[in-house]
This record gives sequence, C-alpha cells and structure tokens, in this order.
Amino acid sequence: MSKSVAKIKTTSKDIFADELKKFSQIFPQFISEGKVDFDALQAFLADKDALADEKDKYTFTWAGKKQSFQAISRPSHATLNPKIDESVDFDNTQNLFIEGDNLEVLKLLQKHYHSKIKMIYIDPPYNTGKDFIYKDNFTEGKSDYFERIGATENGIQLESNSDAGGRYHSQWLSMMYPRLFLAKQLLKDDGVIFISIDDNEQHHLKMLMNEVFG
Repeated sequence: MSKSVAKIKTTSKDIFADELKKFSQIFPQFISEGKVDFDALQAFLADKDALADEKDKYTFTWAGKKQSFQAISRPSHATLNPKIDESVDFDNTQNLFIEGDNLEVLKLLQKHYHSKIKMIYIDPPYNTGKDFIYKDNFTEGKSDYFERIGATENGIQLESNSDAGGRYHSQWLSMMYPRLFLAKQLLKDDGVIFISIDDNEQHHLKMLMNEVFG
C-alpha cells in the first residue's frame, strides 16, 4: 500500500436499519411507510395474549438505560489512520491492531466483520470506584469534550465512578450495555465471548449478558 494513503474515512454500519429490514421481511404487515406500526403490532399481540402486563412483568433497568440504546444507534464518523511506518509487512499481514475508543471501533468493525468473529475477550473496568469511566458523546467537538470531562495541561483527567455517587452501578451498566450489544453483532453463530470481572459487578454483568445474548 502506498504511503500516500494516510486516512480511511468511514461511517459505521446502521445496525438498527438492518434489524428493521429483517423484521419487515418477517412481519411486512406491521410496516407502514418504512416504520414499525406499533398500534397494529400491539393489537396483533394482544389478540394472541402475548403482551406482558406492564405492572407485573419482570424488568431489568437502570438510570440511563434509554441513553444506552441511543449510544448504539448513534453513527460513528471516525477516521482510521493507518500507521504504515509502525507496521510490520503492512501490505500482507492478516493481523489488525486498532487503538482508539472501543465503542467507536466496535461500530466501525460492523461493516466488514459483522457475524464473522469467532472469539472475543474483553477486560472491562471492574467498577471498584477507582476505574475511569468516560461518557459517550461523539457528536460534540473535542474542545467541548475536553472541557466537560476536565482536561489538564498534561492530559485528560477522566471522571472517576465513585461508589459515593447515586448512579454508581448505573454508570457502569450504561457503559457496558452498548459495547456488549455491538460485540454480539460481530460474533458468528457459534462464536464465544469471554469477560474478566470481579465480585463488584459480576451479578450485574450476568444480567446484562442474559439480556443481550439471551
């Protein structure tokens, strides 16, 4: 590859558009003008006695879960910048090392690696109160981002998720959910995922895994 190829600009895969397409192929009667007709769908499910009672149904939720879904659907317009001079046999290697925010990278990988990954291993923050948790907002400028999280002259000071905060577990769950969701989209049907965790969030992680992976 020529060294003149310095950057690769891309937009992440629209996962929800793909899922909507699958849904419309199975239930075309519930699609109206390219959108889900929830009234028709609800009427159909109610007739089949398949709707859960709002008061009695089991739910696993937390403060910020809605924003987790928004983080998944928000497209990434990141730029991949190949480091040719730092690579070994750049033109022929089959290995790829990407350094960057893992949520953005997971989105960018969807286009070429969707349902193609055999194994994933992650070692997320254990949420001990000393882990650094950063918030997901890729629509703002860098200067706004640095100001919001508290930049210093020597680097970026990320926010610590202290157990004194009222959203101690919620912040961790909101960070993990979109990443697990996107990781699942990359796995093959017989693919596996391994996660390192300790007792602080082990039970919450199990509940997340049950919801995302079934």
